[in-house]
Amino acid sequence: MSTDKDLLPVDPHNEPGHLPIADIPHTPRVTDTDPKAARRAERQVASMFLLSMVFVVLFVVAFVTIDKSAVVYIPVLGVVGASQIALGFTFGMAILLIGTGAIQWAKKLMPDVEVVQERHSMASTPKEDEEAKADYERGKEESGFARYTIIRRTLIGALALFPIPLVIMLRDLWQTPPGENPVELLSTTAWRDGLRIVPDTGETTGEFVKGIRPEDIPVGGLVSALPIDIMEIQKAEHNLNARGKAAIILVRMDPSEIRSQQGEGWDYQGILAYSKICTHVGCPIALYEHRTHHLLCPCHQSTFDLADSGDVIFGPAARRMPQLPIGVDEEGFLVAKSDFQQPVGPSFWERG
Repeated sequence: MSTDKDLLPVDPHNEPGHLPIADIPHTPRVTDTDPKAARRAERQVASMFLLSMVFVVLFVVAFVTIDKSAVVYIPVLGVVGASQIALGFTFGMAILLIGTGAIQWAKKLMPDVEVVQERHSMASTPKEDEEAKADYERGKEESGFARYTIIRRTLIGALALFPIPLVIMLRDLWQTPPGENPVELLSTTAWRDGLRIVPDTGETTGEFVKGIRPEDIPVGGLVSALPIDIMEIQKAEHNLNARGKAAIILVRMDPSEIRSQQGEGWDYQGILAYSKICTHVGCPIALYEHRTHHLLCPCHQSTFDLADSGDVIFGPAARRMPQLPIGVDEEGFLVAKSDFQQPVGPSFWERG
């Protein structure tokens, strides 16, 4: 019968009959005693590094040759983009093979004996420095990095090719159809004179309600909104770029509390429209404090005073929130009077 004492952890340094970890006899592996097994393990590791390089090359080929609009059907996943699947698989395999090769190298060819080092003061003596240098040289020798030439060369090759996909993917940071000007695309949105404002319900398909009337927004209220024709634009462009640039918030305050605006008469009975996209790094904002009229970005705490032209009062944002001039149409619904007069979202290099 076992007792509580039997269940206590054993201190191998104090209990008789137990050896310290470093004194446990080492059981050699097959690769320690059989040169053929060691060479076989070396070839396995080198093959993994070589395959990693092959998958990097396949990544580049897939990036260049596969049409971005091509799709394939995969069971369970359904219809997915062929380019995304190919790029994800090839880059993932390149990473996996480097890691797997390193693990196989460590398990089969590097020493697996336990080494214990006693604690010592942080300041090393000259003797300890020499010992550390000797340990480094011994570790370098025992790791086989110098001895296993084929592993060293294939590992260096795999690591040299590994950053290539990261560099190539930078091309996807900006792609425009031929002839389109990036500055113009970033400086304009879907808003135009007379375009009705509708609430943003988060729906990316279907239809919006007719619009928003001034009486729908109480003093202190906030409504996220979009242009009424945003769905048609999304379907035509096959992306959400226009939706992201055109997103706005409507806030209502007492007209007497509005200290300044970015244009004369850009509000309607105390209702102000501002871009929803932070001018720091583009986070969407909807945290509004109606007593102070402050708008807070949840990402990096940039704070804007909507009662004072949306100016920055705190945080890393370098410029104010763009304001959209608004009014009402003949049916009494809120509409835009024009597009924004400055680019929305974070600043970019070409912005004058």
